[in-house]
Amino acid sequence: MGKKIFIADDESGFVSTLTSRLEFEGFEITTAPDGKAALELIPIEKPDLILLDIMMPAVNGYQVCRELKENPETSSIPILMLTAKSQESDKFWGKEAGADAYVTKPFDMDELIAEMRALLNE
Repeated sequence: MGKKIFIADDESGFVSTLTSRLEFEGFEITTAPDGKAALELIPIEKPDLILLDIMMPAVNGYQVCRELKENPETSSIPILMLTAKSQESDKFWGKEAGADAYVTKPFDMDELIAEMRALLNE
């Protein structure tokens, strides 16, 4: 069984494409369409890595990241922010919220997977 990856993103087409590729790479994928669902599911699913969009309905990615990093049950799970927000200030706020890595869309899939494997110590 591969490492468990949790994807929180509201773009269903993007999530579907990303899920297919990551499953092909041997990862086990769980998804949530918004931040509120992510906050409910992540403590239950206990993924090895979280891919987190910033611009989502209900609760944004910054808030999700901050809450997960403040929760002792989820604080050690690496979070990679995967977002279209590419300004330096966006990256700053992502790191400020506790993100372990920050990748902007569009991205190179091989580079994303390499970044994921680094966070997973693979």
